[in-house]
Amino acid sequence: MIVGYARVSTQEQNPQLQLDALAAAGCEQVFQEKATGTFRDRPELTACLRTLRKGDTLVVWKLDRLARSLKDLVEMIHDLQQRGVGFRSLTESIDTTTTGGRLVFHIFGALAEFEHSLIRERTLAGLTAARARGRKGGRKPVLSKADIRKAAAMLSDPAITKAEVARHFRVSRVTLNSSLARDGQAMQTGTAPVAAR
Repeated sequence: MIVGYARVSTQEQNPQLQLDALAAAGCEQVFQEKATGTFRDRPELTACLRTLRKGDTLVVWKLDRLARSLKDLVEMIHDLQQRGVGFRSLTESIDTTTTGGRLVFHIFGALAEFEHSLIRERTLAGLTAARARGRKGGRKPVLSKADIRKAAAMLSDPAITKAEVARHFRVSRVTLNSSLARDGQAMQTGTAPVAAR
């Protein structure tokens, strides 16, 4: 069975061009959707992929109608191949039921892996450069070192609870505890009775 999938990004766009091309390609069933490619939840695509059986072929008008990125596209086509389902893209003239089409997708897979490696390398290089300049990754701490010292001093008074200190600094008790622990102040705040309050 030849199954088609058509997608337009907005309500104003007309899918008729895609539908005509899919009909001309011999699609016996067509799933159509109005959703941007960035949406992970595409019910019609999910239904389309569930419908496909071994020996079937999925046809799209253009590659970008199916996947959000090269990596997603390669993963989706690989999954189809594992299930014995062919894939055709009309605009790019790609057909994974042929030797040439399978070769193209092996090249796509290598390119996706290369792109992933480049992104990872750039991220690591950026983090290394930032650390060399004395900057650390992650979010800026909610409480400054001065705030933590003040909180620790407040907690040395048995009459003050952690809940009260947290309210004073407008943070949760969890944030207060992690800030104290991170700054090495937790053990200087009146020991066990403080933690219990």
